[in-house]
Amino acid sequence: MQVKIDFTKTIGEIKPMHAVNRPPILDTDFSMFKYLKQAGIPFARLHDVGGAYAGFRWVDIPNIFRDFNADPYKEESYDFAFTDLLITALIENGIEPFYRLGVTYETGSEIKAYRIFPPADYQKWAIVCEHIILHYTQGWANGFNYSIRYWEIWNEPDNYEEPLENHMWQGSKEQYYELYAVASKHLKNRFPHLKIGGYSSCGFYDLQKSFVKEAASSPRFEYFIDFFDGFLDYIKSNNCPLDFFSWHSYDTIENNLIYANYAKKRLEEAGYSHTETTLNEWNCEPNARGTYRHMALTAGMMLALQNSALNSAMFYHAEVCVFTFGGLFNPRPIQPFPTYYAFTAFNKLYQAKNQVYIDGVEQGVYALAATDGQKGYLVITNTKDQDISLDFQTGAKIEKYLLTADGFTEQEIEFNGVLPKESLLVVEFSL
Repeated sequence: MQVKIDFTKTIGEIKPMHAVNRPPILDTDFSMFKYLKQAGIPFARLHDVGGAYAGFRWVDIPNIFRDFNADPYKEESYDFAFTDLLITALIENGIEPFYRLGVTYETGSEIKAYRIFPPADYQKWAIVCEHIILHYTQGWANGFNYSIRYWEIWNEPDNYEEPLENHMWQGSKEQYYELYAVASKHLKNRFPHLKIGGYSSCGFYDLQKSFVKEAASSPRFEYFIDFFDGFLDYIKSNNCPLDFFSWHSYDTIENNLIYANYAKKRLEEAGYSHTETTLNEWNCEPNARGTYRHMALTAGMMLALQNSALNSAMFYHAEVCVFTFGGLFNPRPIQPFPTYYAFTAFNKLYQAKNQVYIDGVEQGVYALAATDGQKGYLVITNTKDQDISLDFQTGAKIEKYLLTADGFTEQEIEFNGVLPKESLLVVEFSL
């Protein structure tokens, strides 16, 4: 396979596709954040940070504003202690929080739910959110003046149509639409310079039936689409702001590209052409975590999403845990999985900033090139189950090769012209 790269032909900026969910907190130890800093992680989305395993201390509205009967204008009504530590640690490591206003997934809610009901008073809930934003961006209540641009209203209210089955939102879709309308208008009026959006859609899996013969569908998948359509109709008729629309997917690279373009198209049709889109939960084949295959697929996803309609993407997730979705760090011993290095590789492109023209990449191989004007970078990954012969057509001089499937370090390696199956390669050029 001959890869053609023209470092003189820039075609746009590299977007932040290497963000994450759930930064790696070890109790109150934030030392693992050094890995996020080394990988240049641009955002850490704060969802599922504050749950039973974290002692109900972090981020969530009920963890900060513990008594909903309290006065939302008084400093003493708020408990910022643990969340202050988290957000300060992120900022100190160069990572911008992407703050989800709402609650964590509530395991066992089919037995009894505690925190996932619609707020008793939508306007009061919006005022509480206002003061959390004031605390972190304008110093209110002995707070901070951090640059935190993105404020997301709730997470996956569409998870199930039947409230008792929904671990995120035990209300109707109409109740969520109203909450979003009240909160988004209030917050945008108070903070016109910040980005207010939502709603972390469960995704667009039902679209598969339109492009895959006999594709699996379900009433639940259909509900995701119905919820989205109803949301767009409601916010348009009520003149609600939507600075960004967030959605989730655990599907293939190819399908996610289709979903990304669909979401953008529907927003434009509804009159929200200015709205950013973010795939702020994704993980391709999470059961493969810890393997080179997972590394290759993760790298391939980020490389491919750069050329989609998305503005950003956030991998789920970066916590150190024994569960499937914790795909970046091995808990025993605590060290990076191969997939972590897909993020360090993408960051070379992100730091170079300027995407350049590339051609000649075959199916199952994903590649992206960028330049900072002095150096050029190519990141290429092979998700196939076979090796590929590889050479380059470019006027630039190759300086070094980094990161293959044989030992994941940032050390220079020998390259023999073969891109192994399920491998990742970084090539640095001098211009």
